[in-house]
Amino acid sequence: MTEISAAMVKQLRDATSAGMMDCKRALQETAGDFDAAVKLLREKGMAQAAKRADRETSEGKVDVRIDGSTGAIAAVGCETEPVSKNDDFQSFVVKALDRVHVQGEDAVAALETERVDLAAKLGENIQIIGAKRMEAAGDEVLSSYVHPPGKVGALVRTKGGDPQAARSLALHLTFARPTYSTRDEVPQELVDAEREILSNAEEVLSKPENVREKIVEGQLNKRFYGESVLTEQTWYRADEATGTVAQVLEERGIELLDYAWYSVSA
Repeated sequence: MTEISAAMVKQLRDATSAGMMDCKRALQETAGDFDAAVKLLREKGMAQAAKRADRETSEGKVDVRIDGSTGAIAAVGCETEPVSKNDDFQSFVVKALDRVHVQGEDAVAALETERVDLAAKLGENIQIIGAKRMEAAGDEVLSSYVHPPGKVGALVRTKGGDPQAARSLALHLTFARPTYSTRDEVPQELVDAEREILSNAEEVLSKPENVREKIVEGQLNKRFYGESVLTEQTWYRADEATGTVAQVLEERGIELLDYAWYSVSA
């Protein structure tokens, strides 16, 4: 059996960032062949990363960058707060944002090998939760907001109105976190299911039959559309406005062209 020296283990660890014992076992299994040990560690890392893929990522970081007429947002999830503060994890978030900013959201696919390696190194499920790139043309404006400590953020593209008011929309997105932009985007089967749930609720069944439908529609508008549809949500700051997002944007002369928000927290 090939003798595995401490220097060999250190060399492999420096090259792969794997644990000392993992490096020693890999060298033992490959009879001291450095390149084969590196390959073995990578294969094991990929297998471990696949096993971790189903584990919840309730921590991480959301980052946004606006440079001239181009903006990008990227969200990377992990399992624990200490890992979210790890230098290697933070560097990966920056790299993902760089790729998206220069090449677009599809470019994150090129980081898959690095993501798997990072997951193996840190021992957690690491996932790119979402990414988007936007370009502003003419008098369009890009605005963003990331709520400290960086677990939720938004990027918006608007036209007209005051830039600060447009940034307030980004703040609203991080607070209200809509699922849809408008009512037209909501799948009909989802609306039907919600209507059925409301129709069978005790508070509705206890009312006279001739008013139940009206009550259900009112609740559907307020509880369902009013929570999940951006334009129908109540503006996040009652001291600024009491109307819906659509009303506030119209009053301020802002046209919403595109937006994206991501959160890494549960």
